[in-house]
Amino acid sequence: MNKLKIMGILNITPDSFSDGGKYRDTESAVARAREMVDEGVDIIDVGGYSTRPAGYTEISEQEEIARVKPVIEAIKDFGVEISIDTFRSNVARAAMEAGATMINDQWRGTYDEAIFDVSAEFNAPIFLMHNNDHGTYEDVVEDMIKELQESVDLALQHGVKKENIWLDPGIGFVKTRQEELEVMRRLDELVAVGYPVLLATSRKRMVRELIEGESKADERDTATAATTIHGMEKGVKAVRVHNVGLNRELSDAYVKLQEDLDG
Repeated sequence: MNKLKIMGILNITPDSFSDGGKYRDTESAVARAREMVDEGVDIIDVGGYSTRPAGYTEISEQEEIARVKPVIEAIKDFGVEISIDTFRSNVARAAMEAGATMINDQWRGTYDEAIFDVSAEFNAPIFLMHNNDHGTYEDVVEDMIKELQESVDLALQHGVKKENIWLDPGIGFVKTRQEELEVMRRLDELVAVGYPVLLATSRKRMVRELIEGESKADERDTATAATTIHGMEKGVKAVRVHNVGLNRELSDAYVKLQEDLDG
């Protein structure tokens, strides 16, 4: 079993559901990035536009760029990959020019198809997260795979290299709790499509409901780590999390255990 890639979340926003406002200025964001590097992060995911399903504030492309660009420029020499969490091609391009190396698109290219051109031009890996504007399914897993495959085909048509494509099942987006559980149960079917899979459950509703009683967002990290292990068992290659250190330690220990058990 290969070492799991840990993508650490760095939101430069006032309205993200978990840590909105904590890293709004460049200095605090860079300090958090340094902490994540010390904790063993592989990818720092910089976002300037909240991706919460509801309750966010619309901002212009210019504002989004102004939030993320100075942070990316400040951390580009930290020795880890930097992904830009955006669905806008102009923001992705500005981030690439500032030093980002990957694109994380929560709309899988359906909002702004030109984002594939940016990925191809910069030879940048792109994460395609399952999302849509209807949220209705005959079979949530089969329909999810079909829609992601459509985005993969489009990416390839735009010149994105096959080895640069990642898939994300989109936990927390356009799915009921039961549909999310079905996706988690059948993650191996998404893995079997043949592209590396990123799992992003950190502190989300599905994780909250694993815990008895009410919990604040930053109290859900242990439950999140349980989904990390489940994902590893199903074959995912990376997880997107807030608590880098916990997931790094747990995933590394799990890999070591499997190696020891295999002799």
